Amino acid sequence: MPSFEYVAVDTGGRRKKGVLDADNAKLARRELRKRALSPVSVAEAGAAKPLTQDVGALIRPRKLTSRDLVLFTRQLATLVAASVPVEESLRAVAGQTDKPVVKSIVLAVRGRVAEGRRMSDALAEHPASFSPLYRSIVAAGETSGELGAVLERLADMLEKTQRLRARAVTAAIYPAALALVAIVVVIAMLTFVVPKVVDQFTSIDADLPAPTAALLAISNFLQTFGPWLLGAGLVAAIGLWRLLKREKPRRAFDRGLLGVPLVGRLVRGQEAAQFARTLATLTAAGAPLLDGMRAATRTVTNTEMAAGLKDASASVGEGVALSAALGKSKALPSMAVYMIAAGERSGDVAPMLTRAADQLESEFERVVDAALKLMEPAIIIVMGGVVLFIVLAILSPVLSLNTMAIR
Repeated sequence: MPSFEYVAVDTGGRRKKGVLDADNAKLARRELRKRALSPVSVAEAGAAKPLTQDVGALIRPRKLTSRDLVLFTRQLATLVAASVPVEESLRAVAGQTDKPVVKSIVLAVRGRVAEGRRMSDALAEHPASFSPLYRSIVAAGETSGELGAVLERLADMLEKTQRLRARAVTAAIYPAALALVAIVVVIAMLTFVVPKVVDQFTSIDADLPAPTAALLAISNFLQTFGPWLLGAGLVAAIGLWRLLKREKPRRAFDRGLLGVPLVGRLVRGQEAAQFARTLATLTAAGAPLLDGMRAATRTVTNTEMAAGLKDASASVGEGVALSAALGKSKALPSMAVYMIAAGERSGDVAPMLTRAADQLESEFERVVDAALKLMEPAIIIVMGGVVLFIVLAILSPVLSLNTMAIR
């Protein structure tokens, strides 16, 4: 039985919103009238709303956020693993959320399941919320008859992926923000403070020391060409963004990124951990190894690594062992490849893939922590040196004038 979202007015003139189950919209309106409510609008849960009914859709997309998806998967996994029917589990999950968008989508999926469809097919009607990989894992769980266990693994994968991405964002944003603030402060000093101070010495025709003259030249340059430099930087950034949308330049950029010290290690570590975790989840769910490799490769955003993993997938399709194919691609660290090879020898690849993913994630977090500990003092030292130069350049003429006055 499908679910319908409604907006109605009670006898006191107050607007009411909610969800109710009915065979069709006409019966839903009839049920509202029985409850002494005058229906204003009734629409099937999850259906697109007219613009006049949902102006907020322009700025608030109707999809699950990554946090909502993790919570939905974890709650659903807990209920299904407890032998609660999927339809009832979806209804219970919808009742636990206070977000209208989440409730609407979950109830829409529940309505399709109530009609007899597989949950993976119902999820396919909401591609913005449920990726092809997500639906593939759910479909594998439905086929194997272990949907509860598969959803538990899927929830684990989503949580660890979210944590890994958060660590990567922290590694990129924190030092960038620190450097940006320091640069803005220095530019402000050079543009507004330094000229006023130095003008006091140029007005009395005093000879400026070399550091002060250099600082004044930099300040004049920024005041004259600063706006042009900013505009050129924006144009260059837009041009680079458009260029990286092309396959060959993006491949070359990603290849160069992997070669940058520390940055390349971080990128490779994150991508390898993501690939290993996804492949482990798919194989544990019962998906064929080759299909799992192809699906896991699509989660890798670095095109250079993705190309190597595609070649590895092709080799596996030709009968080459997984560890040998991955070792040849050099996409995963040698320790992870060795662990996968041990799993192949024991005939239990999925658990070893999970251990390899755990090891890669731990290594990535260790490298991120070390990088953050090094970057913060490095940025502070560099910017401290710049500020020291500015201070010395300002004080040098003052000291020179005092020396001349003493003589």
